[in-house]
Amino acid sequence: MEIHGKFDERFISIVNCYENQFNIGLDIGSSLAITYEGEKVVDIWAGTRDKAQTLPWEENTIVNVFSSTKNATSLAAYVLADHGKLDFSAPVAEYWPEFAQKGKENILVSHIMSHSSGLPGWEEPVAGHDLYDPDKVAALFETQEPWWEPGSALGYHAISVGNLMGEIIKRISGKSIGNFFREEIAEPLDIDFHIGLEDKHHSRVAEIHQAVEENPEDLFDLEEGSVMQKVMTNGIITAPDANSPEWRRAEIPAAGGHGNGRSIAESMALMANGGTYKGKKIFSEELIEFALDEQVRGNDLVLVEPLRWGIGFSLPIDNASWMGYLEEGACFWAGWGGSMSIADTNKKVSFGYAPCLMEEGAIGVERSQNLVRTLSDLIAKL
Repeated sequence: MEIHGKFDERFISIVNCYENQFNIGLDIGSSLAITYEGEKVVDIWAGTRDKAQTLPWEENTIVNVFSSTKNATSLAAYVLADHGKLDFSAPVAEYWPEFAQKGKENILVSHIMSHSSGLPGWEEPVAGHDLYDPDKVAALFETQEPWWEPGSALGYHAISVGNLMGEIIKRISGKSIGNFFREEIAEPLDIDFHIGLEDKHHSRVAEIHQAVEENPEDLFDLEEGSVMQKVMTNGIITAPDANSPEWRRAEIPAAGGHGNGRSIAESMALMANGGTYKGKKIFSEELIEFALDEQVRGNDLVLVEPLRWGIGFSLPIDNASWMGYLEEGACFWAGWGGSMSIADTNKKVSFGYAPCLMEEGAIGVERSQNLVRTLSDLIAKL
């Protein structure tokens, strides 16, 4: 397997791990990048970008990264906080008055960004194509009751967190989440990450596929009436949906982002370097403390894993995934199928990985564990 791109020899261990994933059949096409102290030190790609394995993965190939999109949406919220327009401790209704119904008056922005608001999904039936209309699905939350006392429990807001935060961001800025991220972060930093992809870019998008096709609901033993069952059977898309032009065009702020290892690592470099990247201050260093300030921890009602959240980003915790390999000072999240977005604020390292062959498991198994274990060992030696 030929690895393309460039890397600093100090980071050869992650390059070797990446190459080995192809050799043992865990990867067929992807990109991986690392920044260190604000500089790109690894920027590599390999393999193919289609299910038939005929088209090479190229330098500017991008792919749907599913829930790694949540990190980009959180970054947008941090920009508004830096401008003094968003207070993480404020009630959502301060920015979205119609939200203050059915016991939601005291739901805080921080509850939503830490997946503890009690709104992990919709009560009303939502089809996959409804997600292409963010105004419609956001409005459904106005008359919905929370499923638990806000802040008292943790339940992964798989799709809903994006629509909730997207509506808050739009109410404050007057811009859709895709336009806001592009104008405030992507364009100033020349980052090739998109929430809502213009047609002109579709030809360079890798084809998402699975070795064994399964829907998100197939990953769990769903108990009728449980939070998990309600989330995983309503408003959730299948992997092939991500290859449609409608999905690519839509601004789906929890799962529809398109990028690659490079653009993920560059976006997360803001968290690793105190809100500044490429000599441009996007938000204040003091705000990073919010990301690292634990808001909630516990057994997630949807993912059935111990999880721990700051504001907008997950934090290290021992569970069956790769999250326990990371040290305090790291913040991150990942996407269904294996994309990963990680920042280490102590060593000023950011990491991005974006594959087209989806890994089994909701939050990654062997391939993800191999990469993050190697990354953690590497960071410890810097």
